[in-house]
Amino acid sequence: MLTIKHKLLTVAAAVLSLAPAFALAQDEISGANTAWILTATALVLFMTVPGLSLFYGGLVRSKNVLSILMQCFSIAAVVSILWLVYGYSVAFGPGDSGWWGGLSKVFLSGITTDSVWGDIPEPLFVAFQMTFAIITPALIVGAFAERMKFSSIMLFVVLWTTLVYLPVCHWIWNSNGWLFQMGFIDFAGGAVVHVTAGVAALVMAIMLGKRREFQVSPMIPHNLTMTLTGAGMLWVGWYGFNGGSALGANGNASMALLVTHMSAAAGALTWMTIEWVRHGKPSGLGAATGLIAGLATITPAAGSVGPAGGMLIGVVGGFVCFFATHYLKNKLKIDDSLDVFPVHGVGGMLGLLMAAVFISGDLGVFSGNGYAEGMTLGSQLGVQLIGLLATALYTLVVTVILMKVVGAITSGNRVSTEDEMTGLDITDHNEKGYSM
Repeated sequence: MLTIKHKLLTVAAAVLSLAPAFALAQDEISGANTAWILTATALVLFMTVPGLSLFYGGLVRSKNVLSILMQCFSIAAVVSILWLVYGYSVAFGPGDSGWWGGLSKVFLSGITTDSVWGDIPEPLFVAFQMTFAIITPALIVGAFAERMKFSSIMLFVVLWTTLVYLPVCHWIWNSNGWLFQMGFIDFAGGAVVHVTAGVAALVMAIMLGKRREFQVSPMIPHNLTMTLTGAGMLWVGWYGFNGGSALGANGNASMALLVTHMSAAAGALTWMTIEWVRHGKPSGLGAATGLIAGLATITPAAGSVGPAGGMLIGVVGGFVCFFATHYLKNKLKIDDSLDVFPVHGVGGMLGLLMAAVFISGDLGVFSGNGYAEGMTLGSQLGVQLIGLLATALYTLVVTVILMKVVGAITSGNRVSTEDEMTGLDITDHNEKGYSM
């Protein structure tokens, strides 16, 4: 009788030990993956508020610091609401169109605590992707810093997110998207985030015109301590940006995190070295900008390359973005105030192409040799170029149209000369960033 009892207890214990596995099979939820993406979501939001806010805020003059922070915070709020109302549905809806996801998930219709995306809760996937939608238009703030009306900014962000970010996101990251179907590699947003933001920034800088004192009198960053603090926050947050894009707590996420770090370090050191050779001293601003260049460049390739490839991508990104920045301002005299296009735009484009060049068969997002099915280096590069050009040209055309539309509605996108000289902290918000 004792033996039978022991046998029954053993069977019961075995059944109970399998309970988590039964629950996992039933709910299709991985606790480990869910925990990591929860963390990654917080990290990506941390990149915008406060990371990007402080990075940009330190680069402008003190009379405009609060306006920069307000723009980033306000963009985070308005894009979050858009994402709830229709953004997620347009980007990730289940529609069969290669161009947009439809409206079947407006107001997150049908999404409950039991909904799943892969092996994580779908509400978590919604939140994670929302943070990408937030930071993309926030990046553009650097192009029109110190001279665009707050009302124009808010209206532009609503229209641009709707007509540029959401469709491009669907093309590339929705399994029905036409570029996704082609085998386009953009692991964490080289095209979706950096190319769209960079091209829009260039268009807006040109259409708004230069700041009144651009290349006339020095416009020195008012607080580089703030800028370097923000850059450090972006570096840390990018772990969630790239590592989280694996959508799991696994080897892919670990490798993406590692190559991201190596590219960031290489980008910072490359920019510093160029400054050291050319000007005799490396600068903190140069280190921070090179860091961001390395991070932007590795973003599309973070799921396709190894650590050595990540380091090389960071070196190339730091080198090319350095000269792109100086050429844009010194030769073309375009006042992209905080270097959005030469760092994010150029970096994202480089990364998209180098994702194919430095791809590893053991690390790629596709099985086999690392390329999309049936592709070689040449054909993969072709697809990367098609995706890059399609994203850039579409963004360019729509941004030009939206700038004209918004300007007509708000009676001009640019603040008056008097407001610009006074500073947007006072004229837009009736506050001061500093009261000393």
